[in-house]
Amino acid sequence: MSETSEEEFELPQLYKRHVFACFTQRPPNHPRGSCGALGAQPLWERLGKRVEADGGGEIGFTSAGCMGFCSAGPLMVVYPEGVWYRPTTPEDIDEIYDSHLKGGKRVDRLVMILSR
Repeated sequence: MSETSEEEFELPQLYKRHVFACFTQRPPNHPRGSCGALGAQPLWERLGKRVEADGGGEIGFTSAGCMGFCSAGPLMVVYPEGVWYRPTTPEDIDEIYDSHLKGGKRVDRLVMILSR
């Protein structure tokens, strides 16, 4: 019986950066809270429009369900760096987009340091 070896190969990167944003919407008085109840929807709409208008395909934007830190929201995470952000204004979205997503420079004032 011969052993088969896996060949090394490089996986193509679809995006330079990929954003996942929580779209979970629980009722306003839910004990866990939710990003939606904390005002996420207009922020994600703005981000989606920025990504779509760019049209270059370098940035992926995916709606996510609960990411597990409900009371800290609204939350988004940017890969490949794994940086978690908590934007609260349209200007925060613009700064994250321009500085991190397009420019590669993290926006430290909006970073969330989460722990389990």
